[in-house]
Amino acid sequence: MWALLIVSTLPLVTPFYVPGVAPMNFHQNSPVEIKAVKLTSSRTQLPYEYYSLPFCKPDSIFYKAENLGEVLRGDRIVNTLYTVLMNLDKKCEVLCKKPDDPIKLSVEESKLLAERIQEEYYVHLIADNLPVATRLELYPNKEEGMEEEQRKDTQKDIQFEHGYRLGFTENNKFYLHNHLSFILYYHKEKVEEDVEHNYRIVRFEVMPKSVKLEDIKADERNTCTLPETVAPVPQEIDPTKGNRILFTYSVHWEESEVKWASRWDTYLTMSDVQIHWFSISRSSDDNSLLPLHVYGFVRRLLCWKTLPHS
Repeated sequence: MWALLIVSTLPLVTPFYVPGVAPMNFHQNSPVEIKAVKLTSSRTQLPYEYYSLPFCKPDSIFYKAENLGEVLRGDRIVNTLYTVLMNLDKKCEVLCKKPDDPIKLSVEESKLLAERIQEEYYVHLIADNLPVATRLELYPNKEEGMEEEQRKDTQKDIQFEHGYRLGFTENNKFYLHNHLSFILYYHKEKVEEDVEHNYRIVRFEVMPKSVKLEDIKADERNTCTLPETVAPVPQEIDPTKGNRILFTYSVHWEESEVKWASRWDTYLTMSDVQIHWFSISRSSDDNSLLPLHVYGFVRRLLCWKTLPHS
């Protein structure tokens, strides 16, 4: 019955139509909601819900109603505490708790974070339906021992990867990316004279950083300052004991010549090898398995659409 229902909804033509999203116009200082999607890893191929880890939680958590595509990808789109306003920079702000009362992770939470870092999990966020991406600057012709001044003259290759790394390992120790520098690009739409400009978001980037709790300075308004060094002492997560951490973030806006209709071009050039077949068989509500014959049919259906048909 599941198979018949899905087949009955398919058009008689070969292409699959994916509905677009209407452009959203923002004005100066309009709120821009940052939502979380999921955690993924190319090593485990198992997606997890964002709040399966001890991130800062709002008082009320709202999950977006999911369509079939989101269910197949294992998405659980949910609100976050990040406060972002259109074209308004934010230098540094503590996300939750107070500097003198940081988050206290239990041993179990610390162990779970360390496991997810070791498994190379990525965190996925969205702003105006655009997924966040991490910019990678690669120097394919860089030689060993090249000085910083010489590196500036070397042609670099700019690439992007989906989401941002939860953390990293070094010398068998685990470090958490607890500060996020958001960089959002907007395109200013032309309007009539004396009419307030419309802004449209065309790219969403993030630069994750790990900063030790003791090096984060903040005041009573939760405005913070970070060490000015390029590589601050990172925030270690010791899986054998409880840990104390703070999550912080900053926001920077840049104007872009890219128009809204072309904003997906950068994302379409990214390589994404993470095909989460496991998520197809998971229910978004209770993690129960869908009937196996439905899973098999949907998988064959997705493969069928890539084949030529007469």
